[in-house]
Amino acid sequence: MAKRLDIKDLNLHYGKFHAVEDVTLQVQARSVTSFIGPSGCGKSTVLRALNRMHEVIAGARVDGKVLLDGEDIYAPSVDPVQVRRTIGMVFQRANPFPTMSIRDNVVAGLKLTGEKNKKKLDEITERSLRSANLWEEVKDRLHKPGGSLSGGQQQRLCIARATAVQPDVLLMDEPCSALDPISTLAIEDLIAELKKDYTIVIVTHNMQQAARVSDQTAFFNLRAVGEPGQLVEIEETGKLFSNPNQKATEDYISGRFG
Repeated sequence: MAKRLDIKDLNLHYGKFHAVEDVTLQVQARSVTSFIGPSGCGKSTVLRALNRMHEVIAGARVDGKVLLDGEDIYAPSVDPVQVRRTIGMVFQRANPFPTMSIRDNVVAGLKLTGEKNKKKLDEITERSLRSANLWEEVKDRLHKPGGSLSGGQQQRLCIARATAVQPDVLLMDEPCSALDPISTLAIEDLIAELKKDYTIVIVTHNMQQAARVSDQTAFFNLRAVGEPGQLVEIEETGKLFSNPNQKATEDYISGRFG
């Protein structure tokens, strides 16, 4: 079931380096939120903090709160492995297990949790591949390795793998940056379908993509080189692109910097 995210006073560090400061924003259930901004401003760092991937980096530290329907995912009693199952992630480059079959790629996460029922795994495979708009393309070659698919198909396979465990939130870090325009359109159409069931947060350098797929957009920026990234503003996407509140946002989306 899709859930809401509330980020409160989030500060992120790599050792002594303060990477992102004081981010507060809300992501409504069953919506798409895009993070945009110049390279190095902390977009992907914030994204990784939303499912506790940031803390796996040596020396990384998280201050502040990330609430999933009011529950703090950084509370001492919370298992980070469970958080990453509840809040799934799709990475910039498609990363299927290349020698593992398409079917086994989809259900890899379920098998790790001990699911062995073949009928159930087959049902989840079909459901997940259908939800990724990939079933018709691969249904007759589920035994073929995941690495045999095209780049766009591999990315959709990774989305199927992420949705197979039925997370509440789906994070996507530049999911189309390595894809051709046709594959990019397929992923964008898929995002529009997936938001009926999932809360989605996407990092993208492509402002046109943010305008096409998202309900709200957050603009991140750096005050100066070496200073922490910060959230400049978050707004309904149409408003942010047509009438932003901050001059820095206007300068970025109009191409005057970044």
